Amino acid sequence: MSEPHSTPRTSAYLDALSQAIHKKLQRALANSSQRRDLLQELFADIALEVDDRAKDVIVNKEEDVISPAEDINDGPLCFYDVLADYFVRVSESGKPIVDLIVQLWSQSFASHIFALLFHKWLFEVHLDNPEVLLRYSSALVQGATNVFWIDIQTNTRRFQSLFRYLLEDVALDHTRLNKIPFQAQRDTYLLLSRFILFYNKADKIDSFLKQCPVFPTAFLIGGPADIFVTELTDQLQKLKVEPVLLHYLSEIKILQGMELRMTTSTRLKTCLYSFTSPGGPMYPTRAVRHAAWVALDLLFPVGRYPRHLISLFFRLLYPWYWPSSCWNFVISCAQAIFYSLLRFIFSTWDKIAKPKSQ
Repeated sequence: MSEPHSTPRTSAYLDALSQAIHKKLQRALANSSQRRDLLQELFADIALEVDDRAKDVIVNKEEDVISPAEDINDGPLCFYDVLADYFVRVSESGKPIVDLIVQLWSQSFASHIFALLFHKWLFEVHLDNPEVLLRYSSALVQGATNVFWIDIQTNTRRFQSLFRYLLEDVALDHTRLNKIPFQAQRDTYLLLSRFILFYNKADKIDSFLKQCPVFPTAFLIGGPADIFVTELTDQLQKLKVEPVLLHYLSEIKILQGMELRMTTSTRLKTCLYSFTSPGGPMYPTRAVRHAAWVALDLLFPVGRYPRHLISLFFRLLYPWYWPSSCWNFVISCAQAIFYSLLRFIFSTWDKIAKPKSQ
């Protein structure tokens, strides 16, 4: 199968990478004691950013043609981006690698590797066996979940191109989405619901909700919006990285005005309220507490003042929090007064300057 927009040098380089992956998987299969380490090394290798020397080979400067992966990727171009496109164009090169990954299915990092290398291949290559398709689809969802959590824990977006493909080219495209079984479609919807705010795709939520697959328990859990918010609520409770949690809380304003069942709405409200108090079970920082209050007041304006009064009452029950609370209150008041004075000075200066200019 010929590769469009690729030179013999590029093809040879990508084929060499494919052979190196195949050899490392064979070593992992043959050496049980080092299997996990070898798979971890392979995962780290394919997740690396393409260096300048490799990019000179991959990028066809004479024809001004670059890898398709680089065209759609906001972040750095990684080896898995290039290889995922390569295995679609040259599917026979990926088949031996898939066979080896299947034999290593239960091992750590096997699903990670499969998701990165074959997330496009799965939707472009025709597979007749429904059981095999379900197995591959489940591995893709599991692997994507694992690598997205790596991004969460490190507060990076190295795997953003994978998320974008699953959202824009699969979930929002029935042609590709219908190629995988219904259970895999539902699992993909749940997966994307949990990470869509992290990867800054809030503008796609309306389109995403319209493409929600049919859930057999929808009469119990609600419609697409309820399913989405339920997954998002569960995700918030699992987050432990402060910058990521703050990012979610700042982006959650997109839910304003969304029609939800009472149970879903109460669940989200309870989750946000748990981030407004110091101590267990969440132990939120002051920045997280403030962001949670802002989100809570924006999404649930009814009962805003009673909530704050109740929170203040419970804070009074813990005297060890009084000094920090008083200090932060004084700082907040001083900042408010300072900025008010600045606005007053600048506005007065403008009024004085205007007649002179006239």
